[in-house]
Amino acid sequence: MTQEGYGQAYQKGFIRTVRILRSRGAPMHRAEDVAQTAWLQGWQKLDQLRDEGMIVSWVIAIAINYHRRGSRMEARYQDLPEICGYIGIDVAPLDAARVLRFCPPGDRLLFEQQLRGLTTKEIAKNQGLSTTAIRIRLLRARRAVRTRMEAHAAELREFARSQECAATAA
Repeated sequence: MTQEGYGQAYQKGFIRTVRILRSRGAPMHRAEDVAQTAWLQGWQKLDQLRDEGMIVSWVIAIAINYHRRGSRMEARYQDLPEICGYIGIDVAPLDAARVLRFCPPGDRLLFEQQLRGLTTKEIAKNQGLSTTAIRIRLLRARRAVRTRMEAHAAELREFARSQECAATAA
């Protein structure tokens, strides 16, 4: 293909390339930049073109690949949204303390070690047990605490209902 033939293809296909990139979600300035880069790349790699009649489609494919690659790169470097105006108390430690009150002393010791950041392996080494034994104990302790907390919640709901009934009766 001659330089003149490529110039005619560029004039015919540049706007089409930009439109296709815009339809793929590229903003106008980015679509024009990517289209320009793709047409330059097409000129540089013109020897790889098999059918001269497919020049516009070939360059559009190059442009789409550039756009995809650029979108992937931009996604890696997007700013995280800022959470503005949040003022409050971190309730996680309070919740943890509340949960630990429902634990028997042995289970509480396991949970406290885990909350301090010790791994199962480290806890097992400290207690002279296998990691499997510690995992089983933690599983049983979590189930026991969950059961106690659910029972306590049911008691609180029942107490609240009885208070409501007493208030409506009075």
